[in-house]
Amino acid sequence: MTFEISPHMKELLIHNMENTVSHIQDVLKLTDPGMQKVNAHLRKQLNSEVILINQIGEYIINNGGKRLRPILMLLITEALNYQGDQNINLASVIELIHTATLLHDDVVDESEMRRGEKTSHEIWGNSASVLVGDFLYSKSFQMMVKADNMTVMSILSDATNKISEGEVQQLLNVGNLDLSEEAYYQIIANKTAKLFEAACQLAAVISQQDTNLQTTMAEFGMLLGTAFQIADDILDYTASDDDLGKNLGDDFYEGKLTMPLIYLLKNGNDSQRSHIINAIKNPQQADFSLIKHLVVESNAIKYTLSQAQHKANQAKTKLESLIDSTFKEALIFLCDYAWQRNQ
Repeated sequence: MTFEISPHMKELLIHNMENTVSHIQDVLKLTDPGMQKVNAHLRKQLNSEVILINQIGEYIINNGGKRLRPILMLLITEALNYQGDQNINLASVIELIHTATLLHDDVVDESEMRRGEKTSHEIWGNSASVLVGDFLYSKSFQMMVKADNMTVMSILSDATNKISEGEVQQLLNVGNLDLSEEAYYQIIANKTAKLFEAACQLAAVISQQDTNLQTTMAEFGMLLGTAFQIADDILDYTASDDDLGKNLGDDFYEGKLTMPLIYLLKNGNDSQRSHIINAIKNPQQADFSLIKHLVVESNAIKYTLSQAQHKANQAKTKLESLIDSTFKEALIFLCDYAWQRNQ
């Protein structure tokens, strides 16, 4: 399908196409004006008479990572020539929901590090982190109401519910040696990729695109989010603590079976499987360096990487209906970045 664009926009697209997106910093630079508005909006929304909420809110904003979910919304709305400011509001909603899940995750997982810094519960305690996470959830719903769009409300409420389902699914499968790839994909679809999907679908919705493109953008987000999560599984065995932003092996010690372990349990030899089974049964007493060696020296990393690449390549095909622009180029780059960032 084609999109109506103004002469000024055409000039901008031609100019932008001269600037190739070849690094994640190019994406961050391209979306920086919008993300500055998102950060300002977040600060305004997190302003509270309760001092602790302000403290944790500011800590979150200052340690927000790359914020890929709101960046995706900004890139797609720009690619679709969206005129308005609801993309800033809804990008902020997406980030608040994501942050709320992280606050709760870190308490459940007893994580000490997040994005290279101490987790909120390590600083302020479990109770404060859970309650502020609840505040962020409720605030996000107040903000999404301002879009005055039932489709927006439906997408975000469904995403929030699915994320909670994914968290419970993951908890129920801690230490589950029989976890299949299919069940694993369902967990990460709900827990991680669902919010990617929501961000991309909402970008098409508020840009008033037809249902076909809305569905295509949703599929793009789900595939890209899945690729990112699969690649994260690899990072737990190949990255350094500094690169990962948390302690290496956290997922393993928490009893989470990610794709490299699922692969090794199914395809490894008797010795490899025996070591993995004993380690999963007693993760706190296990030698992670040995487990890491078994994973790295097997085909588990290669296989997992191939699955991430496959999902990312599928995501690329969903962008074919967008007109050429630097924003589209940045989206294509993120597909490669999703699985190559640990190379």
